[in-house]
Amino acid sequence: MAQARVKARTRRAESVFGERFAVFAECLLTGVWIAVVCLGVVTYPAAFAAGARHLRRRTTHQGGGLREFALDCKAAVRGGWVVGLAGWAVAGAVLVDVLAARAGLPGGPLAGAVGVVALIAAAVALLRAAAVWTPGAAWRALLADAGRRTVLDPAGSFLLVCGAAVVALSAWFVPPLAVPVLGAVAGAAVAVEERYRNR
Repeated sequence: MAQARVKARTRRAESVFGERFAVFAECLLTGVWIAVVCLGVVTYPAAFAAGARHLRRRTTHQGGGLREFALDCKAAVRGGWVVGLAGWAVAGAVLVDVLAARAGLPGGPLAGAVGVVALIAAAVALLRAAAVWTPGAAWRALLADAGRRTVLDPAGSFLLVCGAAVVALSAWFVPPLAVPVLGAVAGAAVAVEERYRNR
């Protein structure tokens, strides 16, 4: 009787471990898909949105694969390319602020610091918006809601900043490792949004 209970507990623990490992492996594969779609330069919001949607389907046992990911990318890129273009414009403005700070212009260090913080906040809001994207959703509304959640849920936002830091460090130390880790960041965004929704 006791052995049967131990075996049942062991089977449950193995199935939980197997399921979690499968989600981790799916995150890494999704990271490769995201990286390929990001080669379009302005397609990174669509890539993360499709990746997050794929991971949401997988964690709720709804299936899905590369074909569904591609269809989601196609739907997300319709309005997402404008968001991608705006993101590059913001990054360019922050680069100018940082260069002004390094040149020693009056007020340069403050402008540079504010610019970097604003860029990080924008990146977090974009990840949070991508994590809840569904086909037909308007990017403007998603980003406005995500901006509010970024401020109202500082712990979740901090987790996403840490995830982005892991990608940056991975790219710095082992560049090929940054590709699959992108999926882990998308997975973290999905988890942060789920945590916020359940609070």
